[in-house]
Amino acid sequence: MLTLLFVICMFGIFGKLIGLAFKMTWGIAKVLFTLVFLPVILVGLAMGGLLVVAFPLLIGVGIVSLAVGMLKG
Repeated sequence: MLTLLFVICMFGIFGKLIGLAFKMTWGIAKVLFTLVFLPVILVGLAMGGLLVVAFPLLIGVGIVSLAVGMLKG
């Protein structure tokens, strides 16, 4: 009986830790994409002569980030 209680508590604790790990991973991925990959992609598009694609992408991301910032703020 004590073993069953231990197993149930272990699954409860590790389940919460796995949930926390997924939340942290999602947060880190959002930061990486926002601060690293998006500027690299935009610079690559600009250097490749695809300003027609880079400017609307930059404007769209800017509008979305402003809207999200205003909704949270």
